[in-house]
Amino acid sequence: MEHRVLGRTGRMVGVIGLGAWQLGADWGEVSEDDALETLGAALAAGVDFIDTADVYGDGRSEQIIGRLLREHPGAGLTVATKMGRRVALDPGLYTLENFRAWTERSRANLGVETLDLVQLHCPPEPVYSSPAVYEALDTLVAEKRVAAYGVSVETCEQALTAIAHPGVATVQIILNAFRLKPLERVLPAAAAAGVGIIARVPLASGLLSGKYDAATSFAANDHRNYNRHGEAFDVGETFSGVDYDTGLEAVRRLRPLVPGGASTAQFALRWILDQPGVSVVIPGARNPQQAAANAAAADLAALPEQTHCGVRAVYDELIRAQVHERW
Repeated sequence: MEHRVLGRTGRMVGVIGLGAWQLGADWGEVSEDDALETLGAALAAGVDFIDTADVYGDGRSEQIIGRLLREHPGAGLTVATKMGRRVALDPGLYTLENFRAWTERSRANLGVETLDLVQLHCPPEPVYSSPAVYEALDTLVAEKRVAAYGVSVETCEQALTAIAHPGVATVQIILNAFRLKPLERVLPAAAAAGVGIIARVPLASGLLSGKYDAATSFAANDHRNYNRHGEAFDVGETFSGVDYDTGLEAVRRLRPLVPGGASTAQFALRWILDQPGVSVVIPGARNPQQAAANAAAADLAALPEQTHCGVRAVYDELIRAQVHERW
């Protein structure tokens, strides 16, 4: 698998990683054995970057990944976690004392002395511009609780604010064929600053897999059921904020652009990898087959310019009005 530098961490990571939200909660039930099989399949396919968070299953995702690390010592994995969503979204709670407690819990869950990368998990708006927050994060690095830190964001403006701070190693942002706005300013700014881009929600909660239709139903404990209108958290996390029916139509129009021998999901992942400045893309997976298929997207050739123009045309006609100015 192709490897790229992960921003200011200096680490080299495979371009296809694994997002472990599905293995913790909010996507229906996934047993621990199934989660470990999925992680194992990802490793076997060349994945060496895993993204999780302390809030995924209230630590369950981290604990499962910790077991993976114990069972595969020396595998060369980079594990990124996130913090800050287990408490009220109050800027006053983003303190050094809390950061120490939150990272201590993640270190215990993962079974490591130093976290490879910890990211603020879509914190309240004022946090991104708070000098005290970045000073506290620098202290975590100095204390070797974390090797590097970054931010996960909802909006492009939040990303640009974070990129301006010299200690920020990475920015995690929603980037997919339904979210083109980061291409305008965020990716160029990150590249100029040496900040890594972690592309999250790359398949728009599965819509861009091409496997769903109007009759598809989702479990009651799946956010694609209970968060379609932002009832639990930012609506942009579910289907990238795109109306479900509109998303289905957009996928129908994108399907003729998919190269022969590739799945719609692999095409969607390859599109992201073609964007200058992307370090790693983190599709989720609920089973070993999905993990292996996602990793295989790295083997696809870069898409021709005509295909990229086709993606933008679909976005401009169907998607732009719903998402572009909001995030």
